[in-house]
Amino acid sequence: MGVSYLLDTHVLLWLLSDHERVPDSVRDRLADPSSELLVSAVSGLEIATKVRIGKLDAPALTATLPGRVARIGATPLPVSLEHALLAGSMPWPHRDPIDRVLVAQATVEAATLVTVDVALTGLPAPRILTW
Repeated sequence: MGVSYLLDTHVLLWLLSDHERVPDSVRDRLADPSSELLVSAVSGLEIATKVRIGKLDAPALTATLPGRVARIGATPLPVSLEHALLAGSMPWPHRDPIDRVLVAQATVEAATLVTVDVALTGLPAPRILTW
């Protein structure tokens, strides 16, 4: 199998609704049939929370997200105890729990995290795909 890619939440949202924000070269890598595309359960939490508090105007997205994730060829990635323990114990000052879980999942799963979040791009692990 090729590379495993874990999508940061904003990249997932762009692929679902504004795919032009993701460069063709990145979309081509993600669409490679030999690669595995992963979407974390915490992205579902983040999306539902942002819809609920009014920071994301996409009320139908929470109901349709599982099907839309499947249509882009992605596999849902549950949060395991190993992911959670690493996220909570990483000696990294970043406080956002969603970002911490995504970094931990990418590290444990040996996946490349796809993000443009500068707070994540300077870490020693995991591998990052950005633009």
